[in-house]
Amino acid sequence: MPRFSANLSTMFRERPFLKRFAVAAAAGFEAVEYQFAYDHDPADIREAIAASGVTLALFNAPPGDFAAGERGLAALPGRAADFAATLEPAAAHAAVLAPPALHVMSGITGDPAARDTLIRNLAAATTRLPDITLLIEPINTRDVPGYFLTRQRQGIEIIEAVGAENLKLQFDVYHRQIMEGDLIRGLEDCAPHIGHIQIAGTPGRHEPDIGEISYPAVFEAIDAIGYAGFVGCEYMPKARTEDGLGWFAPYRHR
Repeated sequence: MPRFSANLSTMFRERPFLKRFAVAAAAGFEAVEYQFAYDHDPADIREAIAASGVTLALFNAPPGDFAAGERGLAALPGRAADFAATLEPAAAHAAVLAPPALHVMSGITGDPAARDTLIRNLAAATTRLPDITLLIEPINTRDVPGYFLTRQRQGIEIIEAVGAENLKLQFDVYHRQIMEGDLIRGLEDCAPHIGHIQIAGTPGRHEPDIGEISYPAVFEAIDAIGYAGFVGCEYMPKARTEDGLGWFAPYRHR
């Protein structure tokens, strides 16, 4: 049976960020993850984690100027110094919070040099953060037009080109369904490279029991490939978060 992580950047948004850890634990989640929380002192986040008793599964490295539309810098030619600078706050938070994984966003670019740039930057990042598994995630171009990394095979080829033990694939079922479908075969094919899995209902990115995906079958496939990590719930609740947790009842551990 999969173990689930509540993404606190998308779930329980009815509460202030630091209050969401305890609410997620009370709802039955063993773990939490989030996208960006660099406006919070990592010591305060550590205290919220400890007080709630949850495990921190991952968070994202800074994506550049998010308000200006940047969605990562790792694949952007000419921005290597800017990308390296984003690793410093990530490293500072990781030193306090000790996450097992960190998601590094590739960015929006159509430059022909993007692939080689991404490989070089990831090689440098895996060396800079040798004790953390770095993750790259294919993202669909409907939600993020122009995103460089869009397909699992593309991600695996980049991982193999970098050749670092601490670089893995973040397999987001929602993005995969939009771009490629064939979810169970995709999980099977990508299994050796998967470092984290995320879910959401498709097409609306709401609860996993809303939409076209048969998540019970997906969860069985996740078990079948031997994945032992957390499954991140990176979805946007249709209403109040707790009101949409009926899907979670069979999997609740607390």
